[in-house]
Amino acid sequence: MESNGISEQKIVTGDSGYILQDVPHLSDYIPDLPTYSNPLQDNPAYAVVKQYFVHVDDSVPQKIVVHKDSPRGIHFRRAGPRQKIYFEPDEVRACIVTCGGLCPGLNTVIREIVYSLYHMYGVTRVLGIDGGYKGFYARNTIPLTPKVVNDIHKRGGTILGTSRGGHDTSKIVHSIQDRGINQVYIIGGDGTQKGASVIFEEIRRRGLKVVVAGIPKTIDNDIPVIDRSFGFDTAVEEAQRAINAAHVEAESVENGIGLVKLMGRYSGFIAMYATLASRDVDCCLIPESPFYLDGKGGLYEYIEKQLKENGHMVIVIAEGAGQELLSESMQQDASGNKLLQDVGLWISQGIKDYFSKQKKMTINLKYIDPTYMIRAVPGNASDNVYCTLLAQSVVHGAMAGYTGFTSGLVNGRQTYIPFYRINEKQHKVVITDRMWARLLSSTNQPSFISNKEVIEDRKEHISGEEKNEETQLLDDGKCADVAPENVDDSFP
Repeated sequence: MESNGISEQKIVTGDSGYILQDVPHLSDYIPDLPTYSNPLQDNPAYAVVKQYFVHVDDSVPQKIVVHKDSPRGIHFRRAGPRQKIYFEPDEVRACIVTCGGLCPGLNTVIREIVYSLYHMYGVTRVLGIDGGYKGFYARNTIPLTPKVVNDIHKRGGTILGTSRGGHDTSKIVHSIQDRGINQVYIIGGDGTQKGASVIFEEIRRRGLKVVVAGIPKTIDNDIPVIDRSFGFDTAVEEAQRAINAAHVEAESVENGIGLVKLMGRYSGFIAMYATLASRDVDCCLIPESPFYLDGKGGLYEYIEKQLKENGHMVIVIAEGAGQELLSESMQQDASGNKLLQDVGLWISQGIKDYFSKQKKMTINLKYIDPTYMIRAVPGNASDNVYCTLLAQSVVHGAMAGYTGFTSGLVNGRQTYIPFYRINEKQHKVVITDRMWARLLSSTNQPSFISNKEVIEDRKEHISGEEKNEETQLLDDGKCADVAPENVDDSFP
């Protein structure tokens, strides 16, 4: 089976429909590699652990809610330290690069990778690549030691700098060879992970003993398979400040409207969870849920109803919501993302025009856009713990010789996920699942879509998941083909 037409997917099957979507290993294309004892067995910090190392057959199921007759389904290799490693600490020359937009927790991941390499495995040569992918061939590096990174988790952004685009596979791999680097840690979103996959394929083609390992980063939480991405917790928490401010402004004046635009280019998770956490929001608009403005049941009618009943209103809108109502922009940024028009400003003006011209009604609208304030803060306690687990897991995997993988949380367990699964699609809010229904019941907003559209959406969603030949047990005891990451019973 081909992965993006490049290399074979590594699949292991077992009894009762067991499928392990395994990750590549250096020994797959380099024969007779020597192995070494893992220094963790002599590490005082691990002396209290009953079992030092992860068993070779340990795996984590992608789906944990199943029917009694369901096959065991897809699994991923469990992350953690292995008894044998494929690098002597003295031979390791590692590098770390951050790409794409900022996200809370980036510096924590950098710090913990450095600390894990130094204090768990005795690796002392770690470089930071300055300025994203283009930093590889611009020959910009920053020596990273525990002393250098000691306090960086307290700061937002990334000490390595970042950029979009700049991916030149040949130049990057030449640079990796020239510098003698044999472990490459790449922190970034879906576009960055696609780039990491291409780098891995080129390194494999050249037969180099170089590990390429990814750490998924997207503040929008739109990477598939994993439970959530780091920085998302912090983003939801920080969004509360903007929502609280909008609520104070709205309720302090007559016919006050507080409008908050949050991140979410294609996925509305931040807006949805911030709305559920706040309880002050009257309407949440996300890219996955179409809405219309005029006429019966439209947004304008709902705003008018809320103002007449309560005297004020708070609206949260994701940046990608309602783009079909605006004139479409064909421009893209360096990462290939379509440049979105500012839906917040557009809808603010639309609301003002509607009430001033059609209803002759005075409103007081305050528009708040905290996007870059949220991206730039350091990670909160929850995200910092998660970043530590991600960093330690990816280092364990690299030292064990695994490559071409991303480290991520699946059903509460750290796993190694092949690049092709991370890059196959975007994780989105499914508006026919329970979490969106919970939001609608919290805000009491209309769905803005007809029953026919709901049925069509569910049919399309189910049809797309039938390819995986997996089943999901629903509340009514029936089975429908729904992927586990799209059944929103818990935190994303």
